[in-house]
Amino acid sequence: MAESTKAQVVRAFRAVFWAFLGVNKRKNLEADATQLNPVVVVIAALAAVGAFIALLLLIVNLVVG
Repeated sequence: MAESTKAQVVRAFRAVFWAFLGVNKRKNLEADATQLNPVVVVIAALAAVGAFIALLLLIVNLVVG
């Protein structure tokens, strides 16, 4: 049975988070590669990058301003 959409989104964000940190076990990487929808992973990655950039801009504005 396929995972629900919500569960796939949560797993995609978890996979992207661990990929940003660069720490993940090979078995988890292989499971993510075979079980997650690539479109969901790309959307999660773009959202994570956007949040990271927003956080950096916030920190810079707090320090400079």
